[in-house]
Amino acid sequence: MNILTTKNLKKHYGKEPNIVKALDGVDLSVEEGEFVAIVGTSGSGKSTLLHMLGGLDYATSGKVTVGERDLSAFSENELTIFRRRNIGFIFQNYNLVPILNVYENVVLPIELDGNRVDEKYVSDIIKTLGIDDKKYNMPNQLSGGQQQRVAIARALAAKPTIILADEPTGNLDSKNSQEVIGLLKMTGKKFSQTIVMITHNEALAQLCDRIIHIEDGRIIGK
Repeated sequence: MNILTTKNLKKHYGKEPNIVKALDGVDLSVEEGEFVAIVGTSGSGKSTLLHMLGGLDYATSGKVTVGERDLSAFSENELTIFRRRNIGFIFQNYNLVPILNVYENVVLPIELDGNRVDEKYVSDIIKTLGIDDKKYNMPNQLSGGQQQRVAIARALAAKPTIILADEPTGNLDSKNSQEVIGLLKMTGKKFSQTIVMITHNEALAQLCDRIIHIEDGRIIGK
């Protein structure tokens, strides 16, 4: 069953004759439970595509559907709420709140939404990711690899429909990079998550279930 689809998705900047076609008619679909890598060089449109998939920006035309919901149908406020409840983000720079400890960072999106934290589920995630002994540490007391584990835990904690990972290993060395991808793959299976990751690293993409190549704003291979 498809959990995420795009249809003739376009994102253009500027006007003719200087128009920039960041996305130029993208059609893709991701099945529930898949771990998909979107691979492309700098400027290929992969980051723009991820922003569209996550409802962080509006398309020029075309549509993005998450489950059965068309993201273009939401107001800005509705989209913010939908994103918080249905989409988990993992960023290259971790985006941890420096004044909160590991546990507080992990549960922050749930509390912002006014929901009760599923303590057993969160505890299971933290243990699975091997950061149980760091639960009360501050972000500046963690290595890059440990901070990325916290970011993964935070993305999983709210039980989102989809997790979007934006170059999640960009600030890590090769050993930690492989470890993080392995953890994403393992947690995705264990917690029944659908994951879409963008990367320029073809070797890491090979660890995913499927690779989609993007170039000049168009899908060139699925």
